Amino acid sequence: MFPRHLSPTLSRFAKAFPILAVTGPRQSGKTTLVRALFADKPYVSLEDPIERAFALEDPRGFLARFRDGAVFDEAQRWPDLFSFLQGMVDQYRQPGRFVLTGSQQFGWLAGVTQSLAGRVGLTRLLPLALSELPTSAMSVGVDSLLWRGGYPVLHAQDVPPGDWFASYVATYLERDVRQVLNVQDLSVFQRFVRLCAGRTGQLLNLSGLAGETGISHSTARAWLSVLESSDLVFLLPPYHRNFGKRLVKTPKLYFLDSGLACWLLGIRDADTLALHLLRGALFESWIVSDFIKQRFNAGQPADVFFWRDNNGLEADLLFETEGRLQTLEIKSGSTPTSEYIRAGKRSTAFAPEEAAMPWLVYGGDESHVRNGVRLVSWRDFGSVLEGQPVQSLGRG
Repeated sequence: MFPRHLSPTLSRFAKAFPILAVTGPRQSGKTTLVRALFADKPYVSLEDPIERAFALEDPRGFLARFRDGAVFDEAQRWPDLFSFLQGMVDQYRQPGRFVLTGSQQFGWLAGVTQSLAGRVGLTRLLPLALSELPTSAMSVGVDSLLWRGGYPVLHAQDVPPGDWFASYVATYLERDVRQVLNVQDLSVFQRFVRLCAGRTGQLLNLSGLAGETGISHSTARAWLSVLESSDLVFLLPPYHRNFGKRLVKTPKLYFLDSGLACWLLGIRDADTLALHLLRGALFESWIVSDFIKQRFNAGQPADVFFWRDNNGLEADLLFETEGRLQTLEIKSGSTPTSEYIRAGKRSTAFAPEEAAMPWLVYGGDESHVRNGVRLVSWRDFGSVLEGQPVQSLGRG
C-alpha cells in the first residue's frame, strides 16, 4: 500500500464525527486505505450479494452485528443504510464509529448529506498525487508518468496501462456510468467521452461538444455532470472577483487523470505522447489535478480558479493564500525560456498589489527564482504545495 496523504485527515475526522465517508472514482484506493487505517473494525462489502440480500431483507438484524462500528464498502449499493445509521449514531454518538466508501455518481452523496448532515465527515480520494508516488516511479521521465497516470494499481503491479485502461473504461465508464445515465447508444457515449478528453485544458464549449457528438445540449450537460460527480473530470471556474475588466466566465474542462485521458485519445506509449499535439494540455491537466488532490487530501474544498480577460491577461491557476493571490503558469517544456518568464510575470498583471510572487510550474528538473518568478519543477510541485523546503539539485 502507498502512503496516502488523506490518512491524517481521516484520523482527524475520526475524532470528531461518528461517521466518515470516503468517495472518489473506482480504483483510486478507497478500500485499501480504509481497511488499513481502520483494521480493527469489521469490514463489509455491500457488493457482496449475500451481505446485500441480508441487509435488504432484515436491515436491523444485519446492523445488529455492528453496534460498535464497521467499514461499509460500496455503501451506495444500499441507500437505506444512511437512514438506519442516523438512528444508531444519534443513540450512541461515538466518534469514528462507522466508515463508508462509495462512488458519487450513484447518488449516494445526496443520501449521505440528507440523512447524515452534521454526523458525517466527508472526504474524497483521487488517484495518487505526485508526492504520493514511489521513488521508483519518480525516476522515470515526465512523459512516462503522464502516460501512466496515478491509479495505484499501475504503480503497484506490472500491469500494462493500455490493458488496464481498456478494462477500466469498459467496466466503469461503459457499464456503471452509462447505467446511471440510461444511455441507449454506447457508441455515442464513447464518442462524447473521447471528445471531452480531446478538450482537456480548454474552455468548456458545451454547445460545440454536443454538436460534434450528435446529442442535445441538455444531454451533453447531463452526461458531463455525471463525469464530474464521478471525479473523472473537473470544471475549473474562473476567478469570481471583478478587477474592472471584461472577464471570461466559462469554466475550463480538465481530466483528473492524465493516463485515462491519454488512453481515450489513443496515445498508447510515452514516445507517442512526447510528440502529441495535446502534450501541453495533458501536462497542464496533470498539474491542475495534482493541486486538487492536495486540497482534497487535506480535507479542504478545491477553491482553485483560473483568470482570463479579453485583454489577453491570464493565469492558468489561481488560489488565495494568507490574504494574497497566488498565480501559476504551467508550461510543459523542460527549458524555462524568456517567454515562459514573461508569461509568469503577466499572470499577476491584473492585480499586482494583491498577488504574491508568481509560480511557473514546468517540465524541467530545477527549482529556483529567476527574474521575479519562482520556477517550480514538476518533481517538486507537491513539496512546494505542502510548504516543504526544496533544494534545486540540478537533476538531469
